[in-house]
Amino acid sequence: MSRIKLNLRQPIPDKLQTGRQIIAAMTSNPNFANPHPPLADITAALSTLDEAYKAHQIAKSDARTKANVADDAEIQLDSQLRKLAAYVESIADKDETIIASAGMQTKAARTTPSTLPAPGALSATAGNHEGEINLTWRKVENSRSYIIQISPDPPSADSWGHAETVTIANKTIQNLTSGKKYWFRVAAIGSLGQSGWSEPATKIAP
Repeated sequence: MSRIKLNLRQPIPDKLQTGRQIIAAMTSNPNFANPHPPLADITAALSTLDEAYKAHQIAKSDARTKANVADDAEIQLDSQLRKLAAYVESIADKDETIIASAGMQTKAARTTPSTLPAPGALSATAGNHEGEINLTWRKVENSRSYIIQISPDPPSADSWGHAETVTIANKTIQNLTSGKKYWFRVAAIGSLGQSGWSEPATKIAP
């Protein structure tokens, strides 16, 4: 059994630092006259990873910026559409025919639901750290909390187990095994009881 602890699951910046430390320690070290693989190969691999990691961080930052721009544009459009709807309503009052002539729909009569709907749009994405998966889903009206279940791959009727109970429509699941595929599903809890389970989402832990 190897006595060397490389800690290869550490974050990439720490791994790069470890690699450079090893290169510095082994360069011209009389104990290791002919390293295999050559230190030049290790140095090249470090450089490749460093460049790829930096590019990834820039891409993530750019994606966040573009998402913020899109959010602002959506807010602006929503505001304009609400003002236009108010204008149409001031002319049409409750006449659904006139409202429909403006290309707009009228609200359906509100009914009291007998059961909670299952959460929709469950998404699983890689977290910011190793062993983390981010879950998001559509908020369920009249829910007070959500139950998250997890299953190894492949899922079966008996493979699901409790992961978390949360009060908001997102959660980062931590301490997962990197490289392992996981499945997730979510149910809403409220005064009407528990909803059915969402459609499952799957992701390989980073």
